[in-house]
Amino acid sequence: MNTIAEHIADFLKKYPPFDHLNFQELSEIATSIRVINLEKHKILFQINDALHDSFYVVASGIVNLSVIADAEETLLNKCVDGDIFGLRPFFAKNNYMMTAKAREESIIYAIPIAVFRPFVANNSEVLDFLLQSFATNTSNPNDKENFRGKLISDNVYYSNQQSEIQYFQLLAYNNSPVKVDETKSIQEVAQQMTDSLTTGAIIAKDNFPVGIVTNTDMCAKIATGRFSINTAIDKIMSSPVVTVVENISLAEAQLIMLKNNVTHLCVTKDGSDKSEIKGIISEHDLIVAQANNPGVLIKEIKRSQSAKDLKSIRDRLTTLIQKSIHKNVSIANINNIASEINLAIIKRSVELSILDLGSPPVRFAWLSIGSQGRKEQLLPTDQDSILIFEDVTADKYRDVKDYFLKLGKRTTAILEKVGYEFCPNGHMGSNMLWCKSLTDWVKQYDNWMNTPGENSNEISSIFFDFEIAFGEQKIEEAMENVIFNNAKNNVLFFDFLGNDALRKNAPLSFFKKFNVEEEGINKDKFDIKTRALMPLIDGARLFSLSHNIRGVNNTYMRFKQLAIVDPRNAEIYLNCAEAFLILSKFRTLEGLKNDNSGQFINLQELSKIDKENLKNALAPMRELEELIKTKFQLTQFS
Repeated sequence: MNTIAEHIADFLKKYPPFDHLNFQELSEIATSIRVINLEKHKILFQINDALHDSFYVVASGIVNLSVIADAEETLLNKCVDGDIFGLRPFFAKNNYMMTAKAREESIIYAIPIAVFRPFVANNSEVLDFLLQSFATNTSNPNDKENFRGKLISDNVYYSNQQSEIQYFQLLAYNNSPVKVDETKSIQEVAQQMTDSLTTGAIIAKDNFPVGIVTNTDMCAKIATGRFSINTAIDKIMSSPVVTVVENISLAEAQLIMLKNNVTHLCVTKDGSDKSEIKGIISEHDLIVAQANNPGVLIKEIKRSQSAKDLKSIRDRLTTLIQKSIHKNVSIANINNIASEINLAIIKRSVELSILDLGSPPVRFAWLSIGSQGRKEQLLPTDQDSILIFEDVTADKYRDVKDYFLKLGKRTTAILEKVGYEFCPNGHMGSNMLWCKSLTDWVKQYDNWMNTPGENSNEISSIFFDFEIAFGEQKIEEAMENVIFNNAKNNVLFFDFLGNDALRKNAPLSFFKKFNVEEEGINKDKFDIKTRALMPLIDGARLFSLSHNIRGVNNTYMRFKQLAIVDPRNAEIYLNCAEAFLILSKFRTLEGLKNDNSGQFINLQELSKIDKENLKNALAPMRELEELIKTKFQLTQFS
């Protein structure tokens, strides 16, 4: 073995799954490896490129994997030393679904699939690692705390907001299919299918699929008299079988059925007909799965007649979010879908209230504020809203306000039944303080922004994050104009907001330990909302207002936009954007696990890697804090 190949083998043996191979096997692989010098920003492969005959390992440098979503490039993963990527040719025949581009000058090892495949087939540990990692997009599935290289899934695709979560949704299917020998009679197989209440049976040999028969075959070939019921099943089976890998998504299965004009798919361990049978997917499975896709949920929301109906849909949204996170869909993209469904639920709640009360006396706008106003409400946390109605004459004001207070109370009551708790601070359209005419709201914002020190107990930053859920769009636009007009050259206002953003308790101690709760029911837990997420949210809002960035309320998108308008500090903003997504995912997973808001993280339940990732995500906050101190005159409220 030459010196270069020996060096490559020594490098590979440090990382999974190569650490499952012996030196002779590694040597054989290493002599076939091609070394690629990838210059900074150079693309190795991109979306829709034909599949290569090799997969790749990063020897040095960084390679970014990204997709195009909402007309912008979205980073999915950073590959560093020892990371494997570009494995799609092992498991699929369609083109690449992401782009691999060097973030800095990098050295890449290209491993020919034809050379490596025999070692996969003969080594169950290697095969299990590749299969599990490809399906779940995780690090070494057998060693969660070992960070020595990871395999990055290529099993990803972005299209548009309405379809992307459906695509990633894991498909539930029958994992106990009817399997029969090819010598069985048609009558026997038909009886087994009837007893099992299934529409298809797999003809198997040594637990490998050799054919498939469905109800359609029975109707077309038996009911028409073409074959006797005593004929062997292999005479009417379809062969070869269309096979797919485990953990396939809904849209992938749908596309494969359409492409092959079949109604059933056989699920096998590696997606080929040369591996063991794991299940069967029918058209019915797709129909059931689609009941939880965003388009269907929104249609059902529009037809809902009660809080009970809406709660059922909100519960299904939670399931959708769980499955999407499991498929490693970006939190930013999940937020887009979840916010639209949450918004539709709020809108329908207002509509149901109007149906009870009768038509409103004047035009109005129901604005969601806080997390939903920022399109960040993945968990059913408490509700925040304001209600703004059109100006009326003094003699009509009281009656009009009474109507809208009733509307607010009915709507918030419906939302409470759906699962959104009442705001503990009373920031809801049902509160007379937050249900006002347009002129009164203009005065309120003028007062908050021009004399913040006199109203420091009243002003709440969440009132600067809003999104219209129902009503007159021009009212929302009027409020946005009031905010940005008042923000111009308003040193006092930014002094107040800047100090407010820095007032949150630090997430880490001087010795880089997590600052946890010292007493109460959450003792020893980490408050990820107050100590980690809120400083980022406050910072993004502060800089967005100062840079006059309109129409962007989402924290992640605010940071992305700030990187464009303030390029000198782009790296800080982009680091904060990425940190926000990581922290949001931690909170969401905690909330889904415990069926709560996810605000308090039990650090004892996190792995060492998760703790380190959480700590690393807090690092950009220090740079953001320093930038706030540098950019704004923080004097009067310090």
